[in-house]
Amino acid sequence: MGTYSKNKSCIFVKTQTEALRAIFKKNKTVLKFVALFLGTYLVLGILYSVYLKVSENSAYFPDYITNLVAKQSAAVLEGFGYSSVLKPDHLEQGMLLTIENKYTVNIVEGCNAISVIILFVAFIIAFAEKFKKTCMFLFAGSVLIYIVNLLRIAILVIALYNFPEYENILHSVVFPGIIYSMVFILWMIWVWMLKPIAAK
Repeated sequence: MGTYSKNKSCIFVKTQTEALRAIFKKNKTVLKFVALFLGTYLVLGILYSVYLKVSENSAYFPDYITNLVAKQSAAVLEGFGYSSVLKPDHLEQGMLLTIENKYTVNIVEGCNAISVIILFVAFIIAFAEKFKKTCMFLFAGSVLIYIVNLLRIAILVIALYNFPEYENILHSVVFPGIIYSMVFILWMIWVWMLKPIAAK
């Protein structure tokens, strides 16, 4: 009786193991994508957190990238014909950007698009192809997202300056939608570029 139960248990475990193997084999591509995406996102997220920690009390407030984005956004506004003034805001941990001596916005760490670029990079690496091709697309896409973000900030500041009553919808819906739509389009372009190779 004991031997029969033991054999029955072994058969059950073997059947379950085989079923799991079949599921993993069938969904190998999906599981690989999820593992690469989450792994890359977590690693880059941790590295970015370390960068922010190291940046505390540095010469560039609140951190080098955010400081640079604030300065470049101000330069874009100047290019559009708006006078702008930048000064650090230690209370809110950002850079106060004032245009035409009338309207002020606070450019904080979340405005520098690095989190969005990390999301973009994680997806592309999860669908990585040839090393050179993947690296070129990662570089071009990241630069494009960075530039679009600068334009997004500048245009948002102008929109808020002219239509302050629409601040909530402009800041929370319209302009975040622009940057995330950009990332989605880049993802679709990458998937489209992989199609011919997958078909072969």
